[in-house]
Amino acid sequence: MRIAVVGAGFAGLSAAKVLRQSGFDVTVFEKAPDVGGVWSRTRRYPGLRTQNDKGTYHLSDLPMPAHYPQWPTGEQVQQYLESYVAMFGLGAVLRLATEVVSAQLVEDETGWLVASRPAGAQDPVTLERYDHLVVANGIFSDPLVPSFDGRADFTAAGGRVLAAGEFHDLEAASGKNVLVVGYGKSSCDVAIPLSDVAAQTHVVARELLWKMPRKLGGALNYKYLLLTRMGEALFRYLRLRGVERFLHGPGDGLRRTLLDSVGSVATRQLKLRELGLVPNGSFQDIARSTVSLATEGFFERVADGRITVHRDRTISELLVDGGRPAARLVDGTVLAADLVICGTGFRQHVPFLDDALHARLQDDAGNFLLYRQILPVDVPHLTFAGYNSSFFSPLSAEMAAVWTAAHLRGGITLPPPDRMREEVRTRVAWMAARTRGRHARGTNVIPFSMHNIDEVLDELGLNLGRLTRARQWLLPVDPRSYRSVTDRMIRRTADVPDRPEPARVRRVTR
Repeated sequence: MRIAVVGAGFAGLSAAKVLRQSGFDVTVFEKAPDVGGVWSRTRRYPGLRTQNDKGTYHLSDLPMPAHYPQWPTGEQVQQYLESYVAMFGLGAVLRLATEVVSAQLVEDETGWLVASRPAGAQDPVTLERYDHLVVANGIFSDPLVPSFDGRADFTAAGGRVLAAGEFHDLEAASGKNVLVVGYGKSSCDVAIPLSDVAAQTHVVARELLWKMPRKLGGALNYKYLLLTRMGEALFRYLRLRGVERFLHGPGDGLRRTLLDSVGSVATRQLKLRELGLVPNGSFQDIARSTVSLATEGFFERVADGRITVHRDRTISELLVDGGRPAARLVDGTVLAADLVICGTGFRQHVPFLDDALHARLQDDAGNFLLYRQILPVDVPHLTFAGYNSSFFSPLSAEMAAVWTAAHLRGGITLPPPDRMREEVRTRVAWMAARTRGRHARGTNVIPFSMHNIDEVLDELGLNLGRLTRARQWLLPVDPRSYRSVTDRMIRRTADVPDRPEPARVRRVTR
């Protein structure tokens, strides 16, 4: 079976490794000139670091290097993925700087016709037939930049508007007046180096998010609070089981007290009240759709005036003020703005699939309808990788790849299509309600990372033993605990008729 994987970030590379190891003929297409996805040098902004520490943010069979800092830089993560490619011999199946222009089901829907060409070129496309398509293009790869009124005149006056991932040259901000739009990770990350070189750095935040210090009280790493099964259980899941029934039943008061206590410590530690930056709502909202760590040094720079935050504000228009580019906020404030950098979210879509296929993949609200966050019920020979963004995104994507390989090897008995559709629509409706629509079109499972991994592995009969899962209630999840899952899946599906022979994956010790 020939498989095309589109995308070479964590999801695409782990899918390629697992599928090749499972006996499939794999080709990986990547538009960028390097591997990495969001960590590619073409998308890295100054100040980019991981949100997780290195011990929880890696693939199961390759830990981050020991010499990396606790929170690796974007460049180091990209280098880690280069080493993953080298270790598992993936270079031979990579087509870097190659754009997939379109992928269409063949007439009898028994496979795909994939059209590709060199990225940025207008060359004629190369057409190739594949039996299966894996979409790993990334749910955070296509930035959403607001359509600001007045942008044409603003640009003519020398102003620039960029997405955070498009801003690579810090010198371009030297001595400039800079507006950063947004209050999520990328906005706060990029504001730090900007404040070192810019004349002024303003952050315009439509809504403040709760931020968690990397170390609560300066001592307790946040991973012991949120990157455990106990931390996940503090938030109400679609279906409750075991300890969760207690925490969201008789023990609900205890659960709320614990979260409120963490919120109180974070508020004091970050001096949010003194800075006027206490978000609206409860600290429990921190995991409504994502968890945002406090960028080191951000609140200190707000305190000393190097960064100014305009809370509960948006830009009403871009304009020219006294011959210079500027921005007017909704409260009437006019700010000089040579450079506007937007950390305003991403568009989740698959540009190389046509509208007819999107209509079969998504509901009327644009949510992706994927069983287990992987399988579209109504489009054959297609799976998704990385459409289960979580606290442990590399591990979540890898375990989804194991599910896909088992499925293609004939090792899963799926429920009837109607039951899968009902399950998916129930889940998407629940996600929309609990996140107030902020679930990245059905592709973000935070904070329920382990629930997603459990559901995927339980369906395969490959979940970890009870003792290991019990330890995960109190200790942060270690992806290395899952390093044997692919081999176990291959052994379990060995007796399935017509399944491909597993391949020997070349490991290179570096």
